[in-house]
Amino acid sequence: MHRQHTRFAARVHKVASGLERRGVIATYELHDRVLANRASRRRYRREPPRLDAVQRRALERLRQEGYAALPLTELIPEPDVWNELVADGDRFRAETEAGLAQETGGGDSALRRRPGKEFVVRKYAYGIKLGLDDPWLRLGTNPRLLDLANAYLGLWSKLEYVDLWYTPPASEEERKSSQRWHRDFNDRHLLKAFIYLVDVDEETGPFEYVPRSAPGGELDSLWPWRPLGDNYPPQDELAERVDDRAVIFTAPKGTIIFCNTSGFHRGGFATGKPRVLATFTWDSPASLRALSERNYELADTNGASLTAARRYALT
Repeated sequence: MHRQHTRFAARVHKVASGLERRGVIATYELHDRVLANRASRRRYRREPPRLDAVQRRALERLRQEGYAALPLTELIPEPDVWNELVADGDRFRAETEAGLAQETGGGDSALRRRPGKEFVVRKYAYGIKLGLDDPWLRLGTNPRLLDLANAYLGLWSKLEYVDLWYTPPASEEERKSSQRWHRDFNDRHLLKAFIYLVDVDEETGPFEYVPRSAPGGELDSLWPWRPLGDNYPPQDELAERVDDRAVIFTAPKGTIIFCNTSGFHRGGFATGKPRVLATFTWDSPASLRALSERNYELADTNGASLTAARRYALT
């Protein structure tokens, strides 16, 4: 009931009163423990996904460490899928770089950015209408990814977010916003994926993650996750406590990184080359009832045949 009346970012960061925050948290906990998530877990138990060896290895790694990385083509070997994604990603990159050049020359552009994270240019941002003709929306509900997300979360998940990000080299020396260590407070039942659309090295702003720091992990007591909690700890103190345990994901184009970002992570501090990636978020129904909102609206599926789990993820 809270999500529908105010924008997510504004509610959390600007105008949320203490009373409203308590109401949001209570709504989330109610749906997590009693209502929406309980029904979602029942659906999962009735129709659990059947994973193959590749998915099972990724799932085991996720359960142990909170992350798993592999070539996307190992998970989805059909070349037509990857070729379509590369072509669309290349168009996004070319359009973004043309828009940035226009801005540098003093002109205006139609590039999409989000307040507070202006250093990232987005293909969709928020409020976009997407249909199943969109290759990235289709990928987000591809059973090879969705079944893995559902198995990790132990419920039928919702595809909350899908987008492409372009991060140009930073003009500042200091990290800011999500370039700093933080937890995502969308949900305690959370899985993200990042697909590198360029080769990513130390100068490209690689994704970084602290293994076993998500809820239930060895390090979950370090500035623990809470709904609407203070998700940015003191950076120097965190660095001392994790004692160089962070994993830095320098990797070639085509790598997919699955990660529970309710654990500590950061990324996008590009210093020499732009980072281009696709990103997806799967979370629980409770999150959409209280803590988050989709960045897209589903267009008419025109009678497309979808499995029950795929339809659930999109609606």
